[in-house]
Amino acid sequence: MIDTKWDRRVRRASELASSYPYSAEGLNYYARVATFQKSLYAEIQRALADSSKISSDRPLRDELDLFLLLPHFAGFLSVIQRIAPLPLAQAAESLAQKGPAGWQGAIEEFWHGESELPAIVDDAEQAQGADFLGATYPDRLLAWVFLQPYAEYLADHREIASGDGTPSTCPLCGGKPVVGVLRSEGDGAKKSLVCMLCAHEWTFRRIYCPACGEEREPQMAFYSAPEIAHVRVDVCDTCHTYLKSVDLTKTGLAVPVVDELATIPLDLWAREHGYVKLQINLLGT
Repeated sequence: MIDTKWDRRVRRASELASSYPYSAEGLNYYARVATFQKSLYAEIQRALADSSKISSDRPLRDELDLFLLLPHFAGFLSVIQRIAPLPLAQAAESLAQKGPAGWQGAIEEFWHGESELPAIVDDAEQAQGADFLGATYPDRLLAWVFLQPYAEYLADHREIASGDGTPSTCPLCGGKPVVGVLRSEGDGAKKSLVCMLCAHEWTFRRIYCPACGEEREPQMAFYSAPEIAHVRVDVCDTCHTYLKSVDLTKTGLAVPVVDELATIPLDLWAREHGYVKLQINLLGT
């Protein structure tokens, strides 16, 4: 059986839930979300198997097949009602009652509008793991979770054009990066960023802020903790934003989008020191 990227994400979430008990609730929730996303990705793949690749000249967000997606939305909301923390489960129940017109509105608003979600600034609530985004941006979060497999499928089946420079947002869909990745290259490591929506990974400069464009080394720094040595916090002291990066040279088995979820203490440290996250993850951290 092929070990898909979804299988690796689910397995890694389960592994990290045992290693990082403070993140276990969120990781176990994510594993169940990723299991649903895997099944939706497979449905999309079956439906679009005969389609040609999207031209690199056409923006990814020009594609939105509501005829394909809407029949799966009720089942998705049912799953979220069963597995999500209470605020988000209640939001899913409320959205379910709006029917197809309400579902279409939520999907289109996220896909064509401002899909990024701002960071939660209530550190007391965040430290207790109380929000999971559910009480703050429920419909947008639900649309994000639902549309992610679709966006990933489109990115996976798109002609990739070689672009100039290293853009601060995803060159395919315009989404903000949710995590950085460090990989071995020569005597050092090269850096890339992973999109919050379509999971496309693109090369990025090591010393450069994706939020404000700062490139002066004194203004850029990174911090890590010995107990989570393979994940670090990259901060900018010009705009006071941060983004976590996963160092695959230290832990080759890491799955960046999952390891990012597990390292909540780094988020708390960053916020205590006045930094705001560039792009929150699916757990709201």
